[in-house]
Amino acid sequence: MTQNEFIQIVSLFQDKVYRLAKRLLVSAEEAEDATQEVLVKLWNKKEDLNAYSSIEALAMTMTKNFCLDQLKSKRAGNLRLEHSNFTNRDASLLQIIEDKDSLSWVEKSINQLPEQQKMIVQLRDIEELEFEEIAIILEMKEIAVRVALSRARKTIRTFMQKTHGYGIK
Repeated sequence: MTQNEFIQIVSLFQDKVYRLAKRLLVSAEEAEDATQEVLVKLWNKKEDLNAYSSIEALAMTMTKNFCLDQLKSKRAGNLRLEHSNFTNRDASLLQIIEDKDSLSWVEKSINQLPEQQKMIVQLRDIEELEFEEIAIILEMKEIAVRVALSRARKTIRTFMQKTHGYGIK
């Protein structure tokens, strides 16, 4: 595999790798370091990449494992939701403030989830990966991913109902 071929393949999912790393590590600098580390590892495996059915799934798995290793060695329990895809350029200032407040409450509810559920919410609802891909990345059965996502969403919904009285009439 040539350098140009590698760059073309990696450019398709490099941002997803960074966002997952940022979700897990919080710090932009640490996420950049993690992304670079994963890409270097992929480059070192470049001759064997054709053996994988999904290089993106491999990269996401490597990112997850690298970040969890970093967290174990440094500071487990200090995670934060980062959703950089959330923008609305046409919204009024009041709407932007309300949206940020809502996102902040969702962030708080996600931070209360177990680690595995946080990753599943990130990969499914933010990165929009398919259940099959998530199952490969997290080394779980697809049905277990679906169940964990359902439980995570229910926990978030319950938190939002208790906090804001949503859905209570």
